[in-house]
Amino acid sequence: MTPRDILLTGCSELLTLRGPAPRRGTALRDAGIIRDGAVLIRGGQIAAVGSRREIEKLPEARRARKLDLGGRVVLPGLVDSHTHLVFPATRVREYEMRLAGAGYEEIAGAGGGILSSVKRLRATPAATLEQQASRWLKVFAEHGTTTVEAKSGYGLDFANEWKILQVQRRLAERGPVEIVSTFLGAHVPPPKFRANPDAYIDLIARSWLPRIVNARLAEYCDVFCDRGAFTVAQSRRLLTAAHALGMGLRLHGEQIARTGAARLGVELGAASVDHLDQVNDGDIRALAVSNTVAILLPGCSFHLGLAKYAPARKLIAVGAIVALATDFNPGTCPSPSMTMALSLACAQMRMSPAEAIAAATINPAFSLGRHDRIGSLDAGKDADIAVFDLADHREIPYHFGVNLCCLTMKRGTILHSRLPL
Repeated sequence: MTPRDILLTGCSELLTLRGPAPRRGTALRDAGIIRDGAVLIRGGQIAAVGSRREIEKLPEARRARKLDLGGRVVLPGLVDSHTHLVFPATRVREYEMRLAGAGYEEIAGAGGGILSSVKRLRATPAATLEQQASRWLKVFAEHGTTTVEAKSGYGLDFANEWKILQVQRRLAERGPVEIVSTFLGAHVPPPKFRANPDAYIDLIARSWLPRIVNARLAEYCDVFCDRGAFTVAQSRRLLTAAHALGMGLRLHGEQIARTGAARLGVELGAASVDHLDQVNDGDIRALAVSNTVAILLPGCSFHLGLAKYAPARKLIAVGAIVALATDFNPGTCPSPSMTMALSLACAQMRMSPAEAIAAATINPAFSLGRHDRIGSLDAGKDADIAVFDLADHREIPYHFGVNLCCLTMKRGTILHSRLPL
């Protein structure tokens, strides 16, 4: 269904997430719920939001196509601000090794991990990568996700990083799921530079970044600043160069060991630092007085069978900006389901359902610099909407491992529906 005037009515709970962005502290619990709500959509944007009674009285509403949702939950389209969308194949062999007791670094040392994906991606045609990623985007939409941040990082040479970014551009142009492209050439040192990662960082900063920026292939630059990847000093050099070229900054950090990545992100004004499983109290306080978003990825801890999750409650208590994402990738989180991430955030990190929903909508939209048009339901914003076959928003994380999203819209276009329309 293409964008036109549409009236969504019969919403048992309409979670608008209206108000300040980003959400911090107790404000994270305010979902802006309107009971028995309605949304009027015109030209792919939200024209009005309110109670069924007030919206249905509008002259424009009388002319719109009416979709009565029959008492279902409606919220902004979910925003997944950390994925590795383009990859060649699963890594199920490593999954089995891990179940037998092998650790992350042991698997990497045996030729697995990120470098195994790199080897296969280099041998995979761009058309094949695009077809696979396109199929996954359909699954994202089926789970209520309307915006996806997608990172490169499985090329680790210029030709193949370029290939991934070109695939992401074509997917973004084709739509309908919105893609925000991030360059992650500094994922891990490639074999050729294993003994000299400084030279690899210098090559990216001197040669690759200007070409990527000139071609407008990536909005953000990311780096994996952790044990076994890149140091704080190396990460600072690369991100400083990216910033000078006008790129936004993101970091993978504090996943495997505490390295100082969180403080580096704050120092450089990064849009986000992601993972944060190993942060200390000082790191948490630094994040709290910054606009750097703490993006938490509970699916990784779950898939890796770890007992430790990022300290969401501490981060929220001091006022840090907390967001959730899947980290969809073939090695540590092969799930594109943001609703599963919500379930894990609630069960394992003790977030409330309302906090988790805010952390999956308005706060990740802020981290991507798009909170002015996505992440909440308000007049003038894009009509990015997810409908769940439930009467209470708390049931979204409560029903883990099951997809109850029955309608997904992007700019008023229906991407997915299980409803009789």
